[in-house]
Amino acid sequence: MITGKYPSLRLRRSRKNDWSRRLIEENNLTSSDFILPIFLIDGKNKKQSIKSMPDVYRYTLDRIFPIIDKAIKDRIPMIALFPHTEKKKKNALGTEALNEDNLVCKAIHLIKKKYKNQIGIMCDVALDPYTSHGHDGLVNNGYVLNDETIKVLINQSLLQAQMGCDVLAPSDMMDGRIGEIRKSLDKNGYKMTQILSYAVKYASSFYGPFRDAVGSKNLLKGNKKNYQMDFKNSNEALREVALDIKEGADMIMVKPGLPYLDIIKLVKENFKIPVIAYQVSGEYSILSNSIKNGFVDENIVLESLISLKRSGANAIVSYYADRLNKILK
Repeated sequence: MITGKYPSLRLRRSRKNDWSRRLIEENNLTSSDFILPIFLIDGKNKKQSIKSMPDVYRYTLDRIFPIIDKAIKDRIPMIALFPHTEKKKKNALGTEALNEDNLVCKAIHLIKKKYKNQIGIMCDVALDPYTSHGHDGLVNNGYVLNDETIKVLINQSLLQAQMGCDVLAPSDMMDGRIGEIRKSLDKNGYKMTQILSYAVKYASSFYGPFRDAVGSKNLLKGNKKNYQMDFKNSNEALREVALDIKEGADMIMVKPGLPYLDIIKLVKENFKIPVIAYQVSGEYSILSNSIKNGFVDENIVLESLISLKRSGANAIVSYYADRLNKILK
């Protein structure tokens, strides 16, 4: 209900001065609202640029500590680890996902040894970084198998939990995987390991640069529409979230972020559960390249991040998280 009327009511009165605008602002961002993604590669002393993602890099394990030191100093609560797996280690079954010496497992071990619980570690649970066909699960005649894939995901989850991962993030979109993973974690003594479910993950064109970053882009055969969500649907998102909450999810991911502000708001208002938005690689690259070409000014970054927070996101996975001092200032 709107009370009052012009001219006795002038909303511009509160906008006149900076102090007044700050006094009544409804949403704000701090470093505690972010999760920093880190891309990993094999080798030593490498910092490898990603052509499709300006100012984002892949790092060998011996180069990640300065990144984490800065994240802790900036009070970022959690990092997310993503591996660029060598092609020779990939196969149709994604067996490298279950190798305790894979990039992610070695990174978890090193980080926990050095930092203990100073910062949280999130790891994706899915097979796409490890499969020769680029899909998130086991494939038969072009169709990603559900129940067979879950069996592998359970073992991947247990391995990552054993290594010390704090937050497991199943991003595969298999039906029923949250419940099966939760049961297995609890049975094996990992009752306090959290699950951040990619409950709402759309089959989106915004993922291209990420697939380039983890080395699955040119391998992907077909598309992911038989397991990721149709971007024309919103009610389906609520059904996915409801199921995953019942199965034991602690938090919910909506991915992508900016094109799905309405979905973030729907999920938050309907379930009152912590919601994480993923400002995905395509969003990042569009913004960054537009800034570099002078089409827009860099304030567009803060505006886009605030929109995610305003829609109801508790936190944001963003490739800008390593530049927050500049952005939030």
